[in-house]
Order: sequence, then structure tokens, then C-alpha cells
Amino acid sequence: MLGKVADWKIPLGPYTPAQIALAVGGGFLLVKTISWWSVLGPIPITAWLLAIWAVRRPKIRGHAPVQAALGWVLLGWQPKGGRIGGRAARDRAPRPLLGGFTIEGAPAAVPAAKATPSPAAQRRAPRAPHPSPAATRSSTRHRTEPAAGAVPVGPVSGVQQLLALAAQGGDAR
Repeated sequence: MLGKVADWKIPLGPYTPAQIALAVGGGFLLVKTISWWSVLGPIPITAWLLAIWAVRRPKIRGHAPVQAALGWVLLGWQPKGGRIGGRAARDRAPRPLLGGFTIEGAPAAVPAAKATPSPAAQRRAPRAPHPSPAATRSSTRHRTEPAAGAVPVGPVSGVQQLLALAAQGGDAR
């Protein structure tokens, strides 16, 4: 409310900012257009005063008109993506995703008795760390050959051992 100082107040006041804006703006408009509405007599002045009285406590969805207008302005001013932590949310700039792979020769055929371990056994067995691709590459080409004394790995789980024994024709007693 505007227009109240201690015990003194403007006649018929205090006034809201909307009433003061309408009084000033409407009064200016009436003075500038007096030649147009002077034939109507006191009707435009009466309508102006009624409009000032009507906006004394207007509400737009629970807000005064000035606050409602300010809300619409701020809504239009917001970035399209919204805000995160008070800053405008923006998509990150696109970057190319680079990568590579190496195709090596197929491993030698393994007989059925020397099959790979079951998935359950693979989960229980400790895993060796994979070397990074940069560590396996070198500037010179070389051939890798299997070690001479390499011992093939046999069946790991009990079920695989029984299957290997049955494949050899042995008795599992």
C-alpha cells in the first residue's frame, strides 16, 4: 500500500501500485485525448475513477497484477532447458567417440574333454587383468608363438571332471 505516512493518508487512500499506475496513465491519456471524448461529458472521467476503484484489490490466480506481470516476464526470460544450480542448463557440445579393436587369429581347436570351464566356475575363478590396448601394441611387428612347455588346462568343476572321465570311458566310482 502506498500513501500512508504515520497518521496521515492520501484522501480515499492508501492506494495499491496498480491504482497509482492506472491513475497516472489514465489521467495522461484523458488529457491528451480530450478532443475525442469531450462530447461524451463526464462519462470517460467517471469510467476512469471506477477503474481506479476496481483495481484496488484485484487478484490473478492469487497474485496482485504487478506481481503476476512480473512472473510472466520472468517466465519468458528463463532459458529453454531450465536451470540447474542457478545456471542455465545446456547440452554438452558433441565430441567424436574414438576407439579401436584388434582382430587376432582364432585359437587352436580344443578337444571336447578340454572344454572351457562352466560359467559358474568362470565366476569363481580369479580374473587376470586385461592389458591396455596401448600396452599390447608396439611399433614393430612380431609373431607370438605358444610357449613350448605350456600345459593345457583340464576340467575345473566336478561336473566337467565327470564328463571328461565319461568321455575317456572311465568308471566314476
